Amino acid sequence: MRSVVTKQQTIGARIGFEGVGVHSGSLVELSLHPAEADTGIVFHVFEASGLIHEIKAVSANVSSTDLSTIVGDRKGAHVATIEHIMAALYAMEVDNVVVQIDGNEIPIMDGGADAFVRAIENAGVVSQRVSRRFVRVLKPVRVELNGGFAEYLPYDGTRFEVEIEFASAAIGRQRFAADLTPTLFRDELARARTFGFMKDVERLWASGHALGSSLENSVVIGDDETVINPGGLRFVDEFVRHKTLDAVGDQALAGARILGCYRSFRGGHRLNAMALEALMADRSAFEFVNGSKRRTDPIRQAPIVSAAAAPAAIAGTRSRSTRPMSRSRTGAARTRRTSEAPARGGAPRSTSDTPAEPASGLVRRHLRSRD
Repeated sequence: MRSVVTKQQTIGARIGFEGVGVHSGSLVELSLHPAEADTGIVFHVFEASGLIHEIKAVSANVSSTDLSTIVGDRKGAHVATIEHIMAALYAMEVDNVVVQIDGNEIPIMDGGADAFVRAIENAGVVSQRVSRRFVRVLKPVRVELNGGFAEYLPYDGTRFEVEIEFASAAIGRQRFAADLTPTLFRDELARARTFGFMKDVERLWASGHALGSSLENSVVIGDDETVINPGGLRFVDEFVRHKTLDAVGDQALAGARILGCYRSFRGGHRLNAMALEALMADRSAFEFVNGSKRRTDPIRQAPIVSAAAAPAAIAGTRSRSTRPMSRSRTGAARTRRTSEAPARGGAPRSTSDTPAEPASGLVRRHLRSRD
């Protein structure tokens, strides 16, 4: 049981990250700064000329959902692969942050949201005096696409029920369902990594994607339907857990915390975006609720449901209690305590420490070894 947080929150210190973009392959440096109430999550994108583009992380600014979620402005500036950091901020109940970035893609770190979660926990979360606004789902809203569907349902809390189905024997059909809390996200979802297939690597490289992907930040399924990562999986159903992580990050673009159940089958970034757009387009399907009027007594938590066929094709699978591998080659985070007041922008750029070594070309080396 836990009480609903009714006041807005920001981070307690400046946080810096360094890592490689999973699609661009570029080394990226970004920093998170405390922000005033009602700021929301705002990206400040720096150009070489010093020009700053301000892009608010809301669904209206989504410019693409191909392989990742991208937000942009009318001048062409954009930030790609925002879903993991958005999921971490949303799940850890952070409402207001300015994210400064010197590139166009959030670093992939180790493939999930664990590095972001640990850094936020280290920095701490500060309560603000302004009430939090919620979006309460009043009636079902459903969208369908290519044999899959996504829907919002009324629910007293924030819940995700995600089911996936792949022809691959390494994945099959998996389902994860749980009420979202900071602890649940940290322990059950944050470490689940993005994944892909070796058969798609050449096509992705040719289209300018997955240039920063490696076995250190992605789960890769080989042509023989086995996971080729030396350490195997972190969860037997890591695939659906990562899809749930993505759904959390995509829902965070509502601009307010959603009180309802999000359910999807064979979903992804596009279907997540379509469902959120459909919900927000139907004013009879939801209402805005001010945090000061929200109930503060403990809400009833539905149990976690996690199910997956555990195919013999998966080799080297680790139990959920296994700690993650070293992130010395996948990215780094730095937390800096600061006395500066939270602001909507203008915070100093990240001080550069020794850059983390970019993700290695393990996937490329593996591919060459199979030729």
